[in-house]
Amino acid sequence: MWKDLKYLAAYLVPASAWISLQLDGLGAFLTVVFVFVLVPLLELLLPASTANVQEDQEGTRSKRFFFDFLLYFNVPLVYGLVLYGAHRVATAEPGGTEWLGWIMSVGIVVGANGINVAHELGHRPERWHQFLAKALLLPAFYQHFFIEHNLGHHKWVATDRDPASAARNQGLYGFWVQSIFGSWKSAWQIESDRLRKLNQFVLSWNHACLRFVVAQLIWLVLIGYLWGISSSLFALAAGLVGVLLLETVNYIEHYALRRTILPSGRPEPVRPAHSWNSNHELGRILLYELTRHSDHHYKSNRKYQVLRHLEESPQLPTGYPGCMVLALFPPLWFAIIHPRVG
Repeated sequence: MWKDLKYLAAYLVPASAWISLQLDGLGAFLTVVFVFVLVPLLELLLPASTANVQEDQEGTRSKRFFFDFLLYFNVPLVYGLVLYGAHRVATAEPGGTEWLGWIMSVGIVVGANGINVAHELGHRPERWHQFLAKALLLPAFYQHFFIEHNLGHHKWVATDRDPASAARNQGLYGFWVQSIFGSWKSAWQIESDRLRKLNQFVLSWNHACLRFVVAQLIWLVLIGYLWGISSSLFALAAGLVGVLLLETVNYIEHYALRRTILPSGRPEPVRPAHSWNSNHELGRILLYELTRHSDHHYKSNRKYQVLRHLEESPQLPTGYPGCMVLALFPPLWFAIIHPRVG
């Protein structure tokens, strides 16, 4: 029980962003330094753990409300920080350094505590959880992810048909363009096909992607109404940072891994070997075990607190935060990761 309190450390990310919004100058980058400097350095020093929850305890652990509450509490945290950041931009007269630092700090929260938690909740069958998932995707202006990830990415992962699966020798920056535009196109197509099968008009309120666009525009206009256009631009930029964090995670999760295409033309079933895994503790805690991504794709209905280390899965050289930094420098990323691809 007490060791499960470690997941409270995930709130250090929004806590650091709140502090950054109080600081001037380079202090505005506090969250950036915490997540992408301090955490990677600590993960180089601290040992990784391959320990799994015992099988006879998985059922009980999966049902404990404590783990779900930790996810739910991110909803007010994410919205509160974006709104507070919008308020600060409108009232504090920040300079360029503060603008950039606050955008990046709040944007990291939108990605780590918003999109990432939405990803976990979006896989659950309950409408309540799916509603929260869509709500957490709204500040990132990326609600179509709910459709594409579940019905597109998980179906075509580690194939050329998946825009979120990077090919060997593909750099991060080109991948950003591919995945951002490709995921929107995929989500639109999936939802349009659904409506056609129901004999409903595609360009109608029944199209979830159109509803998402309207909801996101309302959110942006509301912030502008409350604090002005500068605050709307802040919210939009923070959302973009969150999206780029998500897509950087997508990049390292499946880089250069491909499923074999069978004689039938269909890809082989998804195996743990088709996702990169990381057992480094800090990244696991801060991202609610997202780094045990191999087991997530192998059995996507498993809750984060019981995800397992699987021997078949390829292992990243360090945790997700450190690998995200490496990915920003493609030649360095290629040199380190290619020997592990095989």
